[in-house]
Amino acid sequence: MSDPTEADGTAGSAEAAGPAESGGGTGRHVRVVLVDDHRMFRTGVQAEIGQTEQTGVEVVGEAADVDQAVTVITATRPEVVLLDVHLPGGGGVEVLRRCAPLMGDTEQPVRFLALSVSDAAEDVIGVIRGGARGYVTKTITGTDLVNSVFRVQEGDAVFSPRLAGFVLDAFASTDAPPVDEDLDRLTQREREVLRLIARGYAYKEIAKQLYISVKTVESHVSAVLRKLQLSNRHELTRWATARRLV
Repeated sequence: MSDPTEADGTAGSAEAAGPAESGGGTGRHVRVVLVDDHRMFRTGVQAEIGQTEQTGVEVVGEAADVDQAVTVITATRPEVVLLDVHLPGGGGVEVLRRCAPLMGDTEQPVRFLALSVSDAAEDVIGVIRGGARGYVTKTITGTDLVNSVFRVQEGDAVFSPRLAGFVLDAFASTDAPPVDEDLDRLTQREREVLRLIARGYAYKEIAKQLYISVKTVESHVSAVLRKLQLSNRHELTRWATARRLV
């Protein structure tokens, strides 16, 4: 399969503990599309879970942004889509919105499993409200990811530890979440950087965590400080802590 995209060269490979070996031996089979804006990460996931004879997972397409994702998903009609939350063109939520008819197909539904570096409550809740069947972080092992894909194929809901609580809390409440106009000024990527800065991460650590360059991290921090009218990372940390973002 040819790669229709060219992502930046700062991406890393999937974090996993060796080749996944569940699925294929039991005769199970699932067709999967990978949606992530980092080509090297997609390559890592493909190498980790896409050994169809061993895992039962067949990767039938890849995409790096919203438009590509909708095109590939519509053309291939996979059973499961591994979907990053933050994508050029509107993010994972936009992919879900545009693929709603495919999710609603009673005969051949396309199901979505979010696979993201972010463990932010708003990201988890956003894609679940959009129709995703689960949410796992990129620290997941290859074996666990294969098992999660098959569970989603079967209609189960799958979450990384601690993330399920976000969903339970959100859907247990009938009240709409309060609007934070300051936070709404930030892009999804700026929110990720904000959260990691507030947790005490150094720029190099953030760059590695988000698969971006240190220079890009610095640009995001500058934008966050400007938009929130803050002077330094210490004020930023207090701001984020007051809003329980860390």
